[in-house]
Amino acid sequence: MTKSVIAELSAIPEKFLEDDLKSIQLHSQGCLYPYLEKKKLLDGSIVFYPRVICERDPDNPTQWRWGFNWEERVDGVCIGRSIGSIPPGAVSIIRSMQQEGATRENIIAFIKKAKSKKTSLKLDVCKNFDNTDKKPVLPDDAPIAIVLFAGGGGIEAGMVQAGIRPVIAVEFDPTKPDLSRAIALNHHRNFSEYGCRIIQLTVQEIARLGFLGFPRRPDYLHASPVCANFSQAHTAKAGKGIETADDLSAAIAVAEAIRQLQPRVFTLENVPRYQNSQSFSIILSALEQEGYSVDCSVVNMADFGLPQARRRLVLVASRGCRVALPSGAKPCSWYEAFTKCAEGIAHLIPTMTDSQLLPKQRQALEKFLAGNAPTPLLIERVGGRKLPKYKLGSQPANTILRSHFTDHKGCNRSKFADIWLPDGAVKSLSIEPGFLTKR
Repeated sequence: MTKSVIAELSAIPEKFLEDDLKSIQLHSQGCLYPYLEKKKLLDGSIVFYPRVICERDPDNPTQWRWGFNWEERVDGVCIGRSIGSIPPGAVSIIRSMQQEGATRENIIAFIKKAKSKKTSLKLDVCKNFDNTDKKPVLPDDAPIAIVLFAGGGGIEAGMVQAGIRPVIAVEFDPTKPDLSRAIALNHHRNFSEYGCRIIQLTVQEIARLGFLGFPRRPDYLHASPVCANFSQAHTAKAGKGIETADDLSAAIAVAEAIRQLQPRVFTLENVPRYQNSQSFSIILSALEQEGYSVDCSVVNMADFGLPQARRRLVLVASRGCRVALPSGAKPCSWYEAFTKCAEGIAHLIPTMTDSQLLPKQRQALEKFLAGNAPTPLLIERVGGRKLPKYKLGSQPANTILRSHFTDHKGCNRSKFADIWLPDGAVKSLSIEPGFLTKR
């Protein structure tokens, strides 16, 4: 933080700590002045911490603005003393404590605790969600499921929440073997306690082996074939979808799984354009030949609790029972996702790193405020020549794309959007390292 900014802030009255008379000559008064400091965490990641420092009042040299240790003498001269680095979220939390009338002792106790943190406060908050400290316990007779193209286990997590036991998950990308092994390890940590085996082979290879060791007539079979060649982002660049031999062989393997395993219920999820592919026709033909009732539709996942607009093709097929697509609920907004939809997530906004809007983000904000009352806005940082897109706090976020995290050269972007709040605060949405841990 520059001296000019510090001087400007010094004119803003703040109740950080109450006045404290150290001696007859020196009079201390609490106030925060943060600046960014680069820090390497234990997990090897690099973050920027605000560092709270002491500054002598430029208008009154005998007055001090301080954090914890406010006085130190060097060669008989009294100078300010830093209280040390604290996690990013601590600054906004201290300000909230000020507004709530916290005592000097309470704030000092909080600062001591914040200084003792070994990792990011964001990670600490996520570890303490009330609804994630215990995994669901499934009964021995829970319905069993098999997942093809399992990825990181998102479907399995939903199954467990719904009382369904995943017993086999198939996931392997031969073009990215190291990533596949890392995903398999994480999957094992999360779902092995439910008896789920992660098989590191392609679905095509498993089909050629005749689904050896797979339970026949499972309650549930799910498949999410690779969607890259059918996604809107890909076809926008290529001009049209290019269905490959791998796509067709994957669909043939899924059709074979339906024929051999004979599940009671089969579901498929993919991008909307998948429904126009030959691959989808292959799977539909297998379902019809095996006598399944099929319900298929393109749905917006924001209608089912996801705080972003994400259109997906969802197919539900059943035999011997009737299972239809559920009706959607009220769309979940990105802001409500931080305050209402998920318990505990409200703590994330105060812990987010402060940010500054880019020039085009400011233009988009000014254009909105010219005709609307202030409301929380989610403003993208990427947008090319056009003004960045923004979403009101009452709306779902725009679809989050892989291109938000990589530039045209394939390099990673650490930030992809900012949150603007009516009080003028700007918070950064960024990729945080170290979240692929056992929950």
